[in-house]
Amino acid sequence: GAAMVLAPQDDLLPGEPLLDVLKRHAVTAVTLPPTALMQLPAADLPALKTITVAGEACPPELVANWAHNRRFFNLYGPTEAAIDVTYWACRPDETATTVPIGRPVANTKIYIVDHAGNPAPAGIPGELWIGGVQVARGYVNRPELTIERFIPDPFTDDDGARVYRTGDLARYRDD
Repeated sequence: GAAMVLAPQDDLLPGEPLLDVLKRHAVTAVTLPPTALMQLPAADLPALKTITVAGEACPPELVANWAHNRRFFNLYGPTEAAIDVTYWACRPDETATTVPIGRPVANTKIYIVDHAGNPAPAGIPGELWIGGVQVARGYVNRPELTIERFIPDPFTDDDGARVYRTGDLARYRDD
């Protein structure tokens, strides 16, 4: 039931231009990179009820400043896998030193593996691999990089299933 606000690119620049658009249109839901949200004053946007951040790591202070009386989501995902592949519903009372990237979205598999490609146990850092229907087929005109990063999914028997090796380090929490 909400309306989408389309604004000229210059009006969407972080800081005063973006703040003006959000206030003038009483925007209730927004998706921004954390650095853009950091430049806005939380108290000046009472209509804003749902915030999604994506595109870069979310600092815990941002959640602490913005999540009170709002829904606040942290999303993660590279372009090679349909942008957002994990989500985390943040709470302002979380005490972690980092904001989790969360759990996989529907039709997504997330693996954290050691240097040999074996599943890493909870608490042990490893490389994040992404599987599922949204994983790209590879890079255009980059066959060497495609072979290196898009590999057969070793954790399923599904024909043609592949994973994208992100190169990002992650770890499972105990929970």
